[in-house]
Amino acid sequence: MLLFWLLAVPALGAREFQVAVTGDDHNDGTAARPFRTISAAARVAQPGDVITVHAGVYRERISPPRGGASDRKRIVYRAAPGERVEIKGSEVVTNWVKVGNDAWQVTLPDSFFGSFNPYRDLIHGDWFEALGREHHTGAVYLNGHWLTEAATLDEVLAPMTAHALWFGRVDQQNTTIWAQFKGVNPNKQLVEINVRQTVFYPERTGINYLTVRGFILEDAATPWAPPTAEQIGVIGTHWSKGWIIESNVVRYSTCSGIALGKYGDQWDNTSANTAEGYVRTIGRALTNGWTRENIGHHIVRNNVISHCEQAGIVGSLGAAFSTVTGNTIHDIHVRRLFSGAEMAGIKFHGAIDVQITRNHIYRTCLGLWLDWMAQGTRVSDNLFHDNDADVLVEVNHGPFLMDNNLFLSPVSLMDRSQGGAYVHNLFAGTIQLGSFDARRTPFLQPHSTRVAGYHDNPTGDDRFYNNLFVGRGDLRPYDHARLPVWMDGNVFLNGARPARHETNALVQPEFDPALKLAAEADGLYLEMKYDPAWNTARTRQLITSRLLGRAIIPEAPFEQPDGSRIRIDTDYFGQRRNKSNPAPGPFEYSGAGNLKLRVWNVNPSDH
Repeated sequence: MLLFWLLAVPALGAREFQVAVTGDDHNDGTAARPFRTISAAARVAQPGDVITVHAGVYRERISPPRGGASDRKRIVYRAAPGERVEIKGSEVVTNWVKVGNDAWQVTLPDSFFGSFNPYRDLIHGDWFEALGREHHTGAVYLNGHWLTEAATLDEVLAPMTAHALWFGRVDQQNTTIWAQFKGVNPNKQLVEINVRQTVFYPERTGINYLTVRGFILEDAATPWAPPTAEQIGVIGTHWSKGWIIESNVVRYSTCSGIALGKYGDQWDNTSANTAEGYVRTIGRALTNGWTRENIGHHIVRNNVISHCEQAGIVGSLGAAFSTVTGNTIHDIHVRRLFSGAEMAGIKFHGAIDVQITRNHIYRTCLGLWLDWMAQGTRVSDNLFHDNDADVLVEVNHGPFLMDNNLFLSPVSLMDRSQGGAYVHNLFAGTIQLGSFDARRTPFLQPHSTRVAGYHDNPTGDDRFYNNLFVGRGDLRPYDHARLPVWMDGNVFLNGARPARHETNALVQPEFDPALKLAAEADGLYLEMKYDPAWNTARTRQLITSRLLGRAIIPEAPFEQPDGSRIRIDTDYFGQRRNKSNPAPGPFEYSGAGNLKLRVWNVNPSDH
């Protein structure tokens, strides 16, 4: 808390600029004469300064021209405490004309959009699948919630069914949009359309040490963000270092919400969807400053991220050495109008020493996808539920650690990597082990972006210690892993099955813990039955770096980003574990009967 307080306090001698919807950009930014736009304040702010934005709706793209000088001398963009500040990539549209059934029409000149027209801009790029139709980065909103783009105009002109639709057509001079408004006159409601590609994103790379706090950031016509191209979100760091993105609401992005990823160059979207193309991308990134000293180290905490059709948080290479904690991420890629290989609540490539902790991820196609070079990564104390699948780890060589997580979706883990450790988790879904993958993917020198070598992906070299498996959890596919596997201290309930690697597993095929996740006014509660025999039938080891050993392919130890040792001596709630015999699963408990545990708090500071 002391560190947070220090970062929140302006540096000595810093100036504070005020922004208000009643202001004027010719003012000086004082409380008496505030600026009208955030961009005007951004143009004059210097390292150490604070920009305080007061209540209202700001329809602009903020492109910070400079960053801070250090972690202690940053430029802070903040919503005034207790005030609702919305920054939108949309504009209000009126003059709709009804054309029949539930459909209305509006025609807008090109001048309405300026240099960027989202209704001309098609979603495209590496690893994108259009599924036989066109998709635009534009969107239409009725009273804050978006409509769905139709494939044809006829669909919009027909009577409305389950979801309100829109369709756009652009000629040389005008853009015409048709939209369904059932039982509503859009001229008497708030109707908006996307006109900006992003809301908060620097045009240049290397804009370091910014804090963005307390805003509602929404309605952006973001492009597809594959790992081989520039990654632009509603808000994005654009190949910088040391941002703090905290306590914001980020939502309604055609593709991605928060982007921590790659810069753009002439090779964007030219990889032909190949591993070789991404290997070349990594090589170019290394010549463009991809080092521990220059890139990453971002903190993304206590945000609510939703309604993004690609990813809630995306980052190729630029997310390295970052911390993602306390965020709620939901409703990601739920429409399924297009497909590809980049959709998830969090999708990272090159998650080197990234710490993903205490997040709540639900209603997504895939909760967390760690793809290539997850090394030194730790995923701890997270709540996953109601996702198609919770976690996918793909072609990583480790070491990476997942501990004290609640995996409550039908598929808990899709393992297409090696070098992972899974410790004290609750697995309520299936565990899927991939087959041999011939792609040669990088492994790195510890705590570095320097490539140490390349290796194919044989599967195995995994550790499963002190977990609870319920129902569909079956570790027997690991019997056929090509690399060694270590398993001990696990409990298998209600049909879950151990692998042959664990000869003394505790198996209770008839015990149903009756897992139930329920929402109450102050948060989410997990109800479950607990059997004290899980603690007394055998003893378990406290999990440490020494027990986890080294990942085989990189020959690297399981350790903290600073090189210190790991000790899993606390549980999901931060309570101390019994060092001589820790309880299995995420909760350090030794009693019997029914548990009711608040696993997610409505107050982000208490996550």
